[in-house]
Amino acid sequence: MPKTSAFASELTWPDYDAAVRNGQTPILIPIGAMEQHGHHMPLHVDVLLPTEFARRVALATGALVAPPFTYGYKSHQKSGGGNHLPGTTSLDGATLVAALKDVVKEFARHGVRKLCLVNGHYENSWFIIEGIDLALRELRWDGITDLKVVVLSYWDFVHEEAIAKLYPDGFPGWAVEHGGVLETSLMLALHPHLVQLDRAVDHAPATFPPYDVYPVKPEWTPPSGTLSSPKQASVEKGEILLDVCTRGIVEALRAEFG
Repeated sequence: MPKTSAFASELTWPDYDAAVRNGQTPILIPIGAMEQHGHHMPLHVDVLLPTEFARRVALATGALVAPPFTYGYKSHQKSGGGNHLPGTTSLDGATLVAALKDVVKEFARHGVRKLCLVNGHYENSWFIIEGIDLALRELRWDGITDLKVVVLSYWDFVHEEAIAKLYPDGFPGWAVEHGGVLETSLMLALHPHLVQLDRAVDHAPATFPPYDVYPVKPEWTPPSGTLSSPKQASVEKGEILLDVCTRGIVEALRAEFG
């Protein structure tokens, strides 16, 4: 029986098995975090966005979307406001690496040979790589050498032309986009009922010294928790981002998986 959903967890095991056991169906794993996103958005933005991108890409490519990682690595002050803020609930790096390694190995055991990790939380990046590296090493011990893994973050597909449309007054830079125009616009396009733009705090982009201090200095993070103003976010900008990023990811997976 052909698969009836883009989400692997919604299939029966025989339908899932039939879809993946020959290694031709890619599996997309969204990887997010539970992290504060200012006064105007919920804590699971970093889960909702990569999951939706994965769903759209799966429909375009015949892939399946695995259940997302809903907890991620600790929020960094210069990219997510910091792990000290209320609501942000994080994993130690070793925990994330171990969980990811196990999940990659399990999909390989099922027969999956094309895997894509869709990241929605910047701080996850290096731990994703470590989890994959350890998984591939252990799979080689079992004689599995043909698993291919693509790792990507959806925002890396936003090209200069789109940036000019999104930020006509100047782009503040990805480092301070936490809770700003990009994420808020996507949420307005996808989950408007979860956005309270009237509660968003309008402030200049955060600035930080060229070093880190631990324990963090809470005063370095804007009180809102966001690192730039989301006030210029819109549904229209969200639609631009959805189109650009989805097309970019589809093209990447076709290039790598055929």
